[in-house]
Amino acid sequence: ERTYKEQAVWFLNAFWDTKESEAERLWDYVQKLNELDLEHHEEGSALDEMKAHVFLEKFDETLTVREMRAKLRSTGAIGETERPKKVPLTHYLLYKYDVEWHKLVDETRQGSNKEELEKAEKMLAEVQAAFKDSEAKASVARQKFNEAQSAENAAKASEASAKQRESEAVAAAEEAKKRETQANSDAAAAKERESEAKAAQQELEAALQELHAQEKAYNDKKADLQKKSEEGGVVSRNKAANELAQLLSEDPLPLRRAKITQEAAVKKAERATTAAAAAREAAEKSAAAASTARQESEAAASSATAARQQAEADAAAATAAAKASAAAKAEADAAVEAARQQLEAAEAFLDEVRSRPGQAFGALWWIDRELHEQRKYLPVAKGG
Repeated sequence: ERTYKEQAVWFLNAFWDTKESEAERLWDYVQKLNELDLEHHEEGSALDEMKAHVFLEKFDETLTVREMRAKLRSTGAIGETERPKKVPLTHYLLYKYDVEWHKLVDETRQGSNKEELEKAEKMLAEVQAAFKDSEAKASVARQKFNEAQSAENAAKASEASAKQRESEAVAAAEEAKKRETQANSDAAAAKERESEAKAAQQELEAALQELHAQEKAYNDKKADLQKKSEEGGVVSRNKAANELAQLLSEDPLPLRRAKITQEAAVKKAERATTAAAAAREAAEKSAAAASTARQESEAAASSATAARQQAEADAAAATAAAKASAAAKAEADAAVEAARQQLEAAEAFLDEVRSRPGQAFGALWWIDRELHEQRKYLPVAKGG
C-alpha cells in the first residue's frame, strides 16, 4: 500500500497537465493525513471512516464517506460489492477532481526517469538528514552559547560587585584601625590624667595629715600642761600653769583655716580623681570597642578579598566556557552551511532533470517542495 505522500505524487504524475495548480493543496492534504493518522503518521495509507470524516471537515467538504464511495462505484473505481473499511487518499482525489481512474492506474503516466528520481530522492534524504543533524547541533550550540554568555555576564557583574565590596571593606578596615589608634591614644591620655589627679590628691592628703598631726600635738600639749598645773608641787604646777597660759595665748586660727582649706582641696582632688577614673574607664571601653570593630572590619575585608578572588576565578571559567561554546556554535554553523550546500546541489539537480523529456513532474515537484521545507532551517542570511 502506498503512503499518503506516494498516493499524492502518483496522482500528480498522472494528471500533471491539468492539476499542476493543485499540487500545493495536495501537499496540505498529505500533512493533515499524517497528523490524523495517529498510529502510522507518515507511513500510513488510509484512515478509518471516523477519521476520514474529520479530514473532510477540516477542508470544508460536506459530503460523507458513503456518498463518496457511491460516486466511485458509479465510475467503476471500486467494485459494487467492495466494502472497504479504510479510506485512502486516492479515493478522495478521484471524487474531488472527478478524473478517470483508468488514467490514475496507468503506470506509463508515471514518467520514465526512475533512476533520476531515485537519485533525487536519495539527495533529498541526505539533505533532510544533514539538516536534522545540523539543526540538532545548532539548537544545542545556540542554547549553550546563550547560557554561557549569560553566565559570563553574570560572573563579570559578580566580580565587579565583589571588587567594589572588597574596596569598601578595606577602606572600612583602615578607618577602623585609625579609630582604634585614636581611641588607644585617648585611653592612654585619660590614664595619664588619672595618674596626675591621684598624685595631686595624695600630695594634698599628705599635707592634710601633717595639719592633723600639728593640731593633735597642740591639743595633746595643752591637755598635758592642764594636768600638770593641777597636780604635783607648787613649783611644778606654777611652771605648768605659766606654759599653759603662754600656749593658750598663741592664735590657733591659722592652723584651723589651713586645715579647713586643705580638707576642701582634698575633697576637690577626690572628685577630680573620680572623674579622671571614669574618663579613663570610658576611654578604655571605647578603645576595646574600636579594637573589636577593627578586627571585625579586617575579617570582613579578608572575606571580601576571598570572595573577589572566587569571583575572578568564576569569571575566568565563565569566559573560557563562553569561548568553548562559541567554538561549538561555529562548528554547528559550519554544519548548517554544509547542509545548505547540499540543498543547493539537490535543487540544481532537480532543475537539470526537469529540462529532460519523460519526467514524472509530480514527483519532481514534491521533492522540490520538500527541499523548500528544509530551507526553513536555514538562517535568513543564508536563504532561510
